[in-house]
Amino acid sequence: MSATAVHSASNPIDDKTVFYLEEEPHHEEGASTMLGFWLYLMSDCLIFAMLFAVFGVLGGNYAAGPGPKELFDLELVALNTAMLLFSSITYGFAMLAMDRNNQRQTLVWLAVTGLFGLAFLGIELYEFAHLIHEGATPQRSAFLSSFFTLVGTHGLHVTFGIIWLVTLMVQVSMKGLIPANKRRLMCLSMFWHFLDVIWIGVFTFVYLLGMLR
Repeated sequence: MSATAVHSASNPIDDKTVFYLEEEPHHEEGASTMLGFWLYLMSDCLIFAMLFAVFGVLGGNYAAGPGPKELFDLELVALNTAMLLFSSITYGFAMLAMDRNNQRQTLVWLAVTGLFGLAFLGIELYEFAHLIHEGATPQRSAFLSSFFTLVGTHGLHVTFGIIWLVTLMVQVSMKGLIPANKRRLMCLSMFWHFLDVIWIGVFTFVYLLGMLR
């Protein structure tokens, strides 16, 4: 047996052949967008969970100042809650119109949603101005500091949601209900309904339970 044959028998064939796929596998455009947005919402959930926890600890520290019974107007807060609930319903109508590829109705319902959102922000700003006018500023007590932080953070989210909504309305009016715009509308839908759920928690935990303290 020759030396070459012995070498081949004692060692595997050194095959350096490299195989290439004719087409590299790739994910569909935007396939990971929904997952990424869900992760964002969960991180936002943690932020609000911490703010609720802080309010739960500090919400009873009035520092001899006014408490919920002296400050809160439940009728006004209930009206504000209704504005946000109606905006969530109208956004649902916008999504139904989007599923039917009806661009005009989608834009109309988005506009109505934006108006309800602006009404919500207007009432909230009025409430803040009234509290500050009464001397109930964030630095007055730990209760008011945690209250303004929690409710103000939610209001800030609604503000950015409205800006996002207006941006999408412009994109839909210019490019129509293309897949990318539908995906963006779905993300905003999750965000908007998330804010609705958070506000129900604020209304219950801050306002209703606050009146019972």
